Amino acid sequence: MKCNTIQLSYPFERYDASFQKTISFRRVSMERDIHRLHSWMQESHVVPFWNLNISLPDYTAHLRKFLQDDHQTLLIGEIDGTPMSYWESYWVKDDIIGGYYEWDEYDQGIHLLIGPKEFLGKGFIYPLLLTMLYKKFQISETNHIVAEPDVRNEKMIHVFQKCGFQPVKEVDLPDKTGLLMICERKGFERRWADWQENKF
Repeated sequence: MKCNTIQLSYPFERYDASFQKTISFRRVSMERDIHRLHSWMQESHVVPFWNLNISLPDYTAHLRKFLQDDHQTLLIGEIDGTPMSYWESYWVKDDIIGGYYEWDEYDQGIHLLIGPKEFLGKGFIYPLLLTMLYKKFQISETNHIVAEPDVRNEKMIHVFQKCGFQPVKEVDLPDKTGLLMICERKGFERRWADWQENKF
């Protein structure tokens, strides 16, 4: 079975008792989300790391192309029903990052951003990322999830590390120098347990 024939189902919703809020993820809809995502890409905290502060027609073409790419799933993350984050969940073997390390067949990867500034700096990213990892590890064959944040993005690197990712090496990607980071299942399970027990 090819790994991109395995699909995680969305929408996915979970009440987080530690966070005391409902976290949900749904698939991106062109009609529903194009203006929202385009506006997020213009935010000053997003521009340096995504480089998609382009015109609405150009971003529409970009998003349409990404939605048609079956190696990845584009998602909107919500807190108590409010859209506030964008996620790209992908299969490593079909992604450019697959050329930079010896991946396993079912390795998955992730890109993410928080859009509205009012959601920054409040720790919301931790329950969101942990919940996304929890969802992705529901594929029993997956033992590794990777990320490659921009090496300049120290805040995001810290977030990934706190959620169980370990730095591996710097990688020169077409659009950035990234830090390849890998989260192993056992490492995530420890951090997930810490979160549930308020020891995070």
